Amino acid sequence: MSTTKHVAVVGATGAVGVEMLRCLEQRGFPVGEITLLASARSAGKKMKFRGSDVTIKELKADSFKGVDIALFSAGGGISRDFAKHAVDAGAVVVDNSSAFRMDDKCPLVVPEINADDVKKHNGIIANPNCTTAISLMALYPLHQAFGVKRIFASSYQAVSGTGAQAIEELAHQARKWADLKREWDAAKLDHPPQVYPHQIAFNVIPHVDSFLDSGYTKEEMKMENEGRKIMHHPGFRASVTCVRVPVFRAHSVAISAEFEKPVTVEAAREVLGRAPGLDVIDEPEHKKYPVPLDIAGRDNCAVGRIRKDCAMDNGLAFWVVGDQLLKGAALNAVQIAECL
Repeated sequence: MSTTKHVAVVGATGAVGVEMLRCLEQRGFPVGEITLLASARSAGKKMKFRGSDVTIKELKADSFKGVDIALFSAGGGISRDFAKHAVDAGAVVVDNSSAFRMDDKCPLVVPEINADDVKKHNGIIANPNCTTAISLMALYPLHQAFGVKRIFASSYQAVSGTGAQAIEELAHQARKWADLKREWDAAKLDHPPQVYPHQIAFNVIPHVDSFLDSGYTKEEMKMENEGRKIMHHPGFRASVTCVRVPVFRAHSVAISAEFEKPVTVEAAREVLGRAPGLDVIDEPEHKKYPVPLDIAGRDNCAVGRIRKDCAMDNGLAFWVVGDQLLKGAALNAVQIAECL
């Protein structure tokens, strides 16, 4: 078997696709050949990889000849339509959409947690939801030590989770407000937003993904459903409120967790300090705790504000932050490819 791999990136021009290329390059992944795939309107354009120009090709059913690993980040519809063609051509698909996450035949993997599940694939491996992956980086080590029963959580999700157009919408609205030289109490702009149902600049929107009959959104239920699968913990329960905030590219999550065993702050810090891919930044007396501006661009997630939860038995409250485009998407996908 060749020591180098022919890698295809589907959705190469998107925010996550760009980060996938960067991760492949920075981590020294053994790419022998790279194929960049996108929509017809992007075909013919060029992107840089390892200092060379690579021409983008239009995604088609026959695009995967000779490909070993196909990293998909172009939305669930594209994954459902084209992943099977990649598998039929002999590639292993690592899919960043929600298309296959809850498919019993597809492993759902965070390598620091359940890397062995990669071995069970039948051609497709799913990348988890970004908020779930970032949260579990801190929650799973605690679960191993103390046995998590349930969590209550609120997310503070960056616009990068919606894609490049949302990043530009936030930037455009901020520039527009600055140009108008508005006062702070007149921050609402006159022109309608395009990506979100409400203006995102200087605002928070408690609405990520579509609403279910239960009143929760699909995004909110992913924490429970995907968490159960990744942690192999069918009894795990999660009540989550997901909120979009005017931050460019790192998600934050406030978590209150209840455990089977008694837990102390000191024991939790010791466990979290040993966890792979996680930094502990927890010195509130010195105003040190993770914030998205500091964590953006970092591979590791970070946890802080660790304290006893005063409303639950065996409870712990903490705050975890991770780069949505990296551990929440591109980096995790490339780590799965490394497992392969």
